[in-house]
Amino acid sequence: MERSEEYIKNERKQEWRVELQKLTKAKDRMAVERVEMTEMAPEERIKSQRVEVNVGLTKEEAMREATRCMDCVNPTCMEGCPVSINIPKFIKNIERGNILEAASVLKETSALPAVCGRVCPQEVQCEQRCFYVEKLNLPSVAIGHLERFAADFERESGVISVPELAESNGVKVAVIGSGPSGLSFAGDMAKLGYDVTVFEALHEIGGVLKYGIPEFRLPNAVVDVEIENLRRMGVKFITNYIVGQTASLDDLKEEGYKAFYVGSGAGLPRFMNIPGENSNGIMSSNEYLTRVNLMGADSEESDTPILRGKNVVVVGGGNTAMDSVRTAKRLGAERAIIVYRRSEEEMPARVEEVHHAKQEGIEFLTLTNPIEYIADENSRVKQIKVQKMELGEPDASGRRRPIPMEGSEYTIDATVVVVAVGVSPNPLIPNSVEGLEVSKWGTIEVVKDKMQSSIPEVFAGGDIVRGGATVILAMGDGRKAAKNMNIYLQEKYLSNKVEH
Repeated sequence: MERSEEYIKNERKQEWRVELQKLTKAKDRMAVERVEMTEMAPEERIKSQRVEVNVGLTKEEAMREATRCMDCVNPTCMEGCPVSINIPKFIKNIERGNILEAASVLKETSALPAVCGRVCPQEVQCEQRCFYVEKLNLPSVAIGHLERFAADFERESGVISVPELAESNGVKVAVIGSGPSGLSFAGDMAKLGYDVTVFEALHEIGGVLKYGIPEFRLPNAVVDVEIENLRRMGVKFITNYIVGQTASLDDLKEEGYKAFYVGSGAGLPRFMNIPGENSNGIMSSNEYLTRVNLMGADSEESDTPILRGKNVVVVGGGNTAMDSVRTAKRLGAERAIIVYRRSEEEMPARVEEVHHAKQEGIEFLTLTNPIEYIADENSRVKQIKVQKMELGEPDASGRRRPIPMEGSEYTIDATVVVVAVGVSPNPLIPNSVEGLEVSKWGTIEVVKDKMQSSIPEVFAGGDIVRGGATVILAMGDGRKAAKNMNIYLQEKYLSNKVEH
């Protein structure tokens, strides 16, 4: 449910909010130092893939941090949030100690608050637009930490609220893919009264949240609780079901589905096409992380094999590369090394991820690019020939272009290599639906503000449209698509229904 500016301003004038505003003077709020979240000690956490690094805030820490929020008349933080969370309202509820109400506010617009509190890059979104940053040049209110706290508090209390739902309208809608985009869309459509079914190709719900993000950043149990909440809202889930193979869109139409949301992600790994890349011991980050995160290959009891090695090299500089190299450390690598062709400043990974990796003893080989893999007599990789790079002028991404330095090649030892240089969109839906407009990169073309494809009843978002995005941007796409699909379905099927 979208909230108008007028609604947000009126909420701010509620008696309890006005009392809180008067309770603490602005200069006293500014005098409170930003909270630092407690972390597990690096030497302890690298012993297991399943130990979460960040411990979370105590209630006292959260309430103190919440007092820093100025409850601005124009909350610019909300403009930085892709899912439009009413940030001041949830934070002020924490300040007054009403944590369950804070969690309820989060759920008005976010299907996955405990997930977002952990993996969303708040530092470049809501927190970057905070009054403290924009006007005072001070550290922002720890919005992400507070979001995580409220969601975790609710989960641990056992009193889990379900958002308000409209009366059922009986219109069936299918969601293809159960990643963050699909789940966000499903939650909003359920609130609007639609009969929503999510089709997932894998055996577990959660998409990239389960297979792509390690449990030391995002425990599966946390994801499962958010999914269970969607079930309580009436969303149905079907696993091991590949739309485009198990059944086509036309088959689903015959079953009565009136519209579709494609959130099938970007599961196709990219490689660099350099000599020796087919050697044994070289794999994509997708495969590496899926084996561990989804299939438990880190456990001695698991049937799923995983390559372990003394020297593990991960190629890339994004969050997935950090997740892979930190996973390698937990799997027993003596040396776990990031090889990245730009400098650390250009790394797309979150600052927190890089910080945690360094604490854990990860080595960084920046301004370095692999140009060849060298294998042993058993075709197993043993070394990588790399080349030093220097930075030139900025390219289309706004980052300085890496330029090879002549004669700078040398070799490094590697028994396992994980390639994390990006992914391409899952080609199944684009290839199996006639009349669907697709870009040269294989992404589904949509009307940007509507998320509607060239086929009117098919909407899409997340990585299948963006080619690669954060969890929160994918969720924002899902919300936008739900809003516009509702308009489309209202006009097509529901406008003639008699009001009771």
